[in-house]
Amino acid sequence: MTRDFDAIIIGSGPGGSTAADVLTAAGWSVVIFEKGRNHLIDLDDPHRLAGDFSNDEIKFMYRWFLGPDPLLEPRTFRRDEADGDRLRTGEVNNVPSTVGGGGTHADGKVPRFREEDFRLLSEWGPVDGATVADWPLSYDDLEPSYAEAERLIGVAGDAGANPFAAWRSGPYPMPPGAPMYGALLSSAAAEKLGWHPYPAPTACNSVPYDGRPACNNCGFCAFFGCPIHAKGDPVAPLRRALVSGRAELRPETFVSRILVENGLATGVEYVDRAGDVRTERAGHVVLAAGGVETPRLLLLSGFEHPMIGRNVMFHLQTYALGKMPVRVHGHKGRSVTHVHDDHMVPDADSLAAARAAGLPWFKGGMVEHAGPSHTIIEARFAPWGERHKDHMRRSEMREYLWGFCMQGEDLPQATNRVDLDPKVRDVRGFPALRVTYQSHRHEQVASDYYGAKLEECLTLAGAEWTLRATSPGTIDPVPVSRHVAGTVRMGTDRETSVCDAWGRLHDVPNVLVADSSLFPTGAGYGPTLTLVALAIRNTRALAGTPAGRATSPPGG
Repeated sequence: MTRDFDAIIIGSGPGGSTAADVLTAAGWSVVIFEKGRNHLIDLDDPHRLAGDFSNDEIKFMYRWFLGPDPLLEPRTFRRDEADGDRLRTGEVNNVPSTVGGGGTHADGKVPRFREEDFRLLSEWGPVDGATVADWPLSYDDLEPSYAEAERLIGVAGDAGANPFAAWRSGPYPMPPGAPMYGALLSSAAAEKLGWHPYPAPTACNSVPYDGRPACNNCGFCAFFGCPIHAKGDPVAPLRRALVSGRAELRPETFVSRILVENGLATGVEYVDRAGDVRTERAGHVVLAAGGVETPRLLLLSGFEHPMIGRNVMFHLQTYALGKMPVRVHGHKGRSVTHVHDDHMVPDADSLAAARAAGLPWFKGGMVEHAGPSHTIIEARFAPWGERHKDHMRRSEMREYLWGFCMQGEDLPQATNRVDLDPKVRDVRGFPALRVTYQSHRHEQVASDYYGAKLEECLTLAGAEWTLRATSPGTIDPVPVSRHVAGTVRMGTDRETSVCDAWGRLHDVPNVLVADSSLFPTGAGYGPTLTLVALAIRNTRALAGTPAGRATSPPGG
């Protein structure tokens, strides 16, 4: 068999770009397939970054600039089988499909998981109806890769500020950035309640770093690409891989099948931008298409492990918002500058509340101190008619509304899954992915318990009134959270896990998964830094290079 590359990488998001960086630094040749368009980097001169991003709400949020267009690439959703084949078709938790993947639209919070997040079953025990499991590695195993990930993408934070944080081998590469005014008010109230707010660890430059400028606090972080590339999205590792001369990036190419012969992957079949079906050969395949597209591709390829697509996890997001007596202009700044972890750690009161609700325990999640919106979103919610202009001038949503978003830990359930829709197809003719999902009582009870406390904190901060909502739940049955994990979980038992402890498929060991599909549990933190750390650890093992050092120093 003739092969042109040492590895094919499917997906150019945080996991795929990191894998490309590690493998090219080890001397491997790689080709990166990305089904979305390229708005991130000049492929003729990878030293140059593209200028396609802008502070334009309509372009990013309503015209699918980062893709995918749900009319061309629909997904379907149902809560359970009682809903029939589907409850909805179209936009179902679409993470950007573009060079850089979900990293381009994120607001950049990149916390590490805590030690107990890797041993949830051993630490707290089983929960009826949930498939809680320990990870096949510990925090100590991953810590060197966490440190390397923070250096590679550039993370700003205060290493000693969070009393609940796991141990770390060194400081953050950059100090925290400027706080948002609203966060100062909510943090002061939180401290009066005995909580411990701290500067959020963010992949957003507080000083010039790795040839990119410091953040200018424009406020367009979440859902937008950074116009000045101050955000630590996958541009840094992807650029290093391309500059090495050992990586090729192919945007607008859809991988439709992983080719397997005699128990090993030999390459992929893909549809190029002209619509032609082609094949590419390589010695290894790195699958980094994301928490729902990765299992979809495995199913399209005919893989039959019964756990593929099972245990999909999102975060149950609890929003507590309040009308503040002064302008807090929550639309300005870095979207989230302060968080607290107090609601991630069960205590005597929460354990008593759990038992009263018929649960052995529950956990909340990291709580973000944040404002809700920009101008166009506010205009859409303000009443129409002659009073519309008055509402916009007062700007009660943008200027006065402030609150919290708790990223509630979502327990895995085998009934929550991703599979192929039996009838709906995408523009290329392939079956659309279908999400079947409903929250466990664990999340709902935790949301009610901690949501009331968050409203109390806002009242203490001076809010004139408060309200509470959840997603999924009061907002929509489809989860809004783009934190997706668990669909190709790793473990030591081939019956209950799809991948081994190094991210390799049990059934096809030269296919390595490098995204959050691997996670056995989701924790109450965003998945990005952890999936990047796993990609570093696992691709270093694949390439036979030592862990614990950067592939290239900042600016290198």
